Amino acid sequence: MLLGPIVWVLTLVICYIFIGHYWWFPPPISQHGQAYDAQFTVTLWVTGIIFFLAQMILGYAIVKFRDKGGTARYSHGNNVLEALWTSATALLFIGLVLAGTRIWAAVQSMHFGAVLRSSDDFGHTWTQPLQANVKFPSDAGVALKQIWQIALPADRPDTLFCGVEPAALFESNDAGENWSLVRGLFDHPHRSRWQPGGGGLCLHTIVPDPSDAQRMLVAISTAGVYRTMDGGRSWEASNQGIRAEFLPEKYPEFGQCVHKVVSHRSRPNRLFLQNHFGLYRSDDGGNSWSDIARGVPSDFGFAMAMHPHDLDTVYALPLESDEFRCVPEAKLRVYRTRDGGGAWEPLTKGLPQKNAFETVLRDAMATDSLQPAGVYFGTRSGKLYGSRNEGGSWQMIASTLPPVVCLKTGLVGEPKSKGSKPRAKKEKPGRRKKRSSAARARA
Repeated sequence: MLLGPIVWVLTLVICYIFIGHYWWFPPPISQHGQAYDAQFTVTLWVTGIIFFLAQMILGYAIVKFRDKGGTARYSHGNNVLEALWTSATALLFIGLVLAGTRIWAAVQSMHFGAVLRSSDDFGHTWTQPLQANVKFPSDAGVALKQIWQIALPADRPDTLFCGVEPAALFESNDAGENWSLVRGLFDHPHRSRWQPGGGGLCLHTIVPDPSDAQRMLVAISTAGVYRTMDGGRSWEASNQGIRAEFLPEKYPEFGQCVHKVVSHRSRPNRLFLQNHFGLYRSDDGGNSWSDIARGVPSDFGFAMAMHPHDLDTVYALPLESDEFRCVPEAKLRVYRTRDGGGAWEPLTKGLPQKNAFETVLRDAMATDSLQPAGVYFGTRSGKLYGSRNEGGSWQMIASTLPPVVCLKTGLVGEPKSKGSKPRAKKEKPGRRKKRSSAARARA
């Protein structure tokens, strides 16, 4: 008699644990994998609701059909109903997978301008907008030149942000169908004194706070770091401690040429920053920054990437200077810190150490979510390098690409068996096949 109510109580307890406590939640697929995390959340909600309903029906069945005496008889059930439920479940999960595979790209044409395009089949086909889907309102007094950054905040699958040139932030709350200018930043009193960098006056980095939807940090060249604590209504400069080598005043309130900012979603208040001369870390969400450029051949550079699992490990790729934007000494070296910037070590195995006059741009480095983590970067000369062991060794993946300005990673399948059993000491259990892609997102 009590078995049915016991099933109901256990079901409610399990649902409470899954809804209110996130100790079981896995790490993000990558530092740029918020959309995948959001899709995983949707999947959990759908399966959770199905689980809840099934358990309620089970409890009801136990109460209604409890033992009333007599002999129990076996009944196979309804084959048609069983086939229907199996097919419906398969279609449900296929739909969830397809819904989470959208890829966004910003393309720019001298004839048609800058537009956002998307693909739902891993790039086989792309949307072809008939008109600009991201554009300034008529009263803004400026026109869109390029889209520099696309960001998808965690746990908000229908929300996207775009950073553009001239420097501004756009927001969409309907999965990219409509876009609106974030006026709080565009109308900032500092704006009239922002100056363009070598690539123009652009908002190139967007760092949403996964723990608070109202908080976000952006980086602008050359204006520096700005952040909002109220969902974009107001913004403040957050550049205390960041050097502006090219200005008479070396530590101004704003005007720094910040090249890249990264963070780990598990510790959003710790930020790492690659500046136009300078490597920095903030432990207070951008209130202040400290110099961590110790042990690198140059503190100038663009690319920076966060380790997907280790909160203290960051990758950077220094360039010689703003006057000679190639790797120092013509040696292609990725630098890694494992202690939050206390020390840096060069990672060179498999990379050319002679006559490597290579340049790596701000969005041309990324990590994946595997164990051990993969690290990837592309060069302006069209080479793509990858490491399967967190930078311990490297191999060239491609050598004849166009200039690589943007590189993202994503998990797309499991490795296929080749008919031979792998040796246990060589293979990692559960090692998954990884596909990396480099796309020329803007000219």
